[in-house]
Formats: sequence, structure tokens, C-alpha cells
Amino acid sequence: MKENIIEYGLKKKGAVPTHPFGLDSLVIKVENRMFALIFENIANQMIINLKCDPVIAANLREQYDNVRPGYHMNKKHWNSVTLDGSVPEQDIFYMIDHSYDLVVKKLPKSIRESIQNPS
Repeated sequence: MKENIIEYGLKKKGAVPTHPFGLDSLVIKVENRMFALIFENIANQMIINLKCDPVIAANLREQYDNVRPGYHMNKKHWNSVTLDGSVPEQDIFYMIDHSYDLVVKKLPKSIRESIQNPS
């Protein structure tokens, strides 16, 4: 599951893998802005942190036990999802899409357009 999720995130236009916190965590960025952070917690569980609209974040937390407020992130705007199979992969892909879209939407128009319509 982890490999599929990483591959999916990296297929986003302009997505770049980085390791600003060391080789044990992967930060996927677009235009130097993080939209996904994948790491292993102290219980050896794989976690992905994703940006999320606060209303949608609250709904996802109610729907899934393993979607929680973002670990070491703004709890209102980020969710942490435990990658243990309890959240369907398709739902995680939707969450990645949503996180990416939120980040891209905040980029300057010229940069947004260059990502969406590369030459």
C-alpha cells in the first residue's frame, strides 16, 4: 500500500520527492510547498499527513478511526492517516488529490498555469 501511495503522489504534476527531515520520512512537494508527508511513527506504523479543508477533515475523522488531526501539523488543516489498510486506498488517493489541489490553488496564478499547462 505504501508504495502505491507514494507512486500516486509523485505522479501529480510538478510533484517532487524531498527528505528535509532525514531519510526516514518522505515529503512530497509541489513548487516547494508540501502536500504529503509519509513517515513511520514510534509504533512502527506508516503514516501520511495530508492537507485538508477543515470541514472535510472533521468528516473524515468521524468516518475513520485511523484518520486523526495532523501529527506535528496544524490540527485544523492537516490529517494524519495510518496506512494499515483500514482506510481504503482509493479514499487515500482522494485525500492526496484534495491536499494537492489545496496547495496548488494557493500558488501564484502564473505558477499554477505552468503546472497545469506545461509547455
